[in-house]
Amino acid sequence: MSLNEVHISSLVVHTHPQHLASVKTAIEQFDNAEIYGDSPEGKIVVVLETENQGFVTDTIDAINNLPNVLSAVLVYHQIETDLDALDQSSFTTESEQPQSQFEGDV
Repeated sequence: MSLNEVHISSLVVHTHPQHLASVKTAIEQFDNAEIYGDSPEGKIVVVLETENQGFVTDTIDAINNLPNVLSAVLVYHQIETDLDALDQSSFTTESEQPQSQFEGDV
């Protein structure tokens, strides 16, 4: 059985309200990023789904470096493992069940 990981992270991105639309358009260009909401004050909730932690930090850095982004802050990070195991009834012990880890709830 192969071990796969998916890192699910959420960010709050802050921009000036007048740049909200352009920053959202730029974020939507990332393959691993999805916008889940925004506020008129210029805050955007972004969810990332990546293969490893390196992609998480690389994407946060890239978003932070977008024009008109004031900050991009990680607020949640979860690691899902053993995603190839679709038929969980075939496991013989609890230790073989897919695992989930949580990091840095803020």
